[in-house]
Amino acid sequence: MEWLNALVSRVSEQELFGWELWVDDGFFVVAMLVFVVELIRLAIKRQLSWNMLGDSVTNFITLAAFITLSAVLIAGFYTTVFYVVYENFSLFQLPMTWWTVLGCLILADLAYYWEHRFLHRVGFAWATHTVHHSSPYFNISVAYRFGPLDGFFPLFFYLPLAALGFHPAMIFLCEVVVQVYQTLLHTEAVGKLPRPIEAVMNTPSHHRVHHATNRQYLDKNYAGILIIWDRMFGSFAEEQETVRYGVYPRINSINPLVVFFHGYAKLCRQVVNAKSVGEAINYLIKPPGWAWEQAQLREREAQSAAVHKPMSAEAKQ
Repeated sequence: MEWLNALVSRVSEQELFGWELWVDDGFFVVAMLVFVVELIRLAIKRQLSWNMLGDSVTNFITLAAFITLSAVLIAGFYTTVFYVVYENFSLFQLPMTWWTVLGCLILADLAYYWEHRFLHRVGFAWATHTVHHSSPYFNISVAYRFGPLDGFFPLFFYLPLAALGFHPAMIFLCEVVVQVYQTLLHTEAVGKLPRPIEAVMNTPSHHRVHHATNRQYLDKNYAGILIIWDRMFGSFAEEQETVRYGVYPRINSINPLVVFFHGYAKLCRQVVNAKSVGEAINYLIKPPGWAWEQAQLREREAQSAAVHKPMSAEAKQ
């Protein structure tokens, strides 16, 4: 029963930050080893290409850009807000034990589900998250493909945990665990796992669906660790037909600058070219599917105008 005593024993803020650092940095090493194995597997199957390698390099460059941008613009503000809410506005302050960390992890996973769903359903948020989805490949390096504001939106979904009384150090550790768990899901090397695991946990199969452009897979499987959230909230889809990865239309580039900023560059063009203020606002708040429908509508209008365009005098002669 020593393990049970350990769960209820107090844990310090410094210990939690130590665990966060260990999980984050240690798992990166594990992920890189797995990535090497993936490359060897692809080479043996003769599916390795220079374009895929270039795409993978781009993924790590976006990671570096994301870390730099977050450190300069977001990190200090992000941390401060959590401590201010916890110390001044929390309903109560929960004891710092591993049992509390476990409870925080479950709620953090639920918060991630709704954050992830938000990123897919709101144009301004999708403009940063589209970077992660824009690769036509699916391997461990894609897990490190980040957009410029990926570090901003989690604030609004994890902050309620501080208001509930979870110490910020717990929340930050749980954020890292949720993110780290998903890293190994970015692989085609693992098929479907046993049914009980597939029923409860997020798996590579479930996450392949999430990265698909296939119509029946769109906006499915937002889960972090537990796939039960998708089953509960009606966003689950099982992997059946072969997955096609990426976004539509494809960006067709491995230029890190293009990849990192293409989402907001596209959103800016949409807003600037909007027919009205109302339409411009809709590009910011409506799902990307709505923006695609507007593009199709404009294309049909342009084609119709071209067909019915009056003939010039010279053409009539």
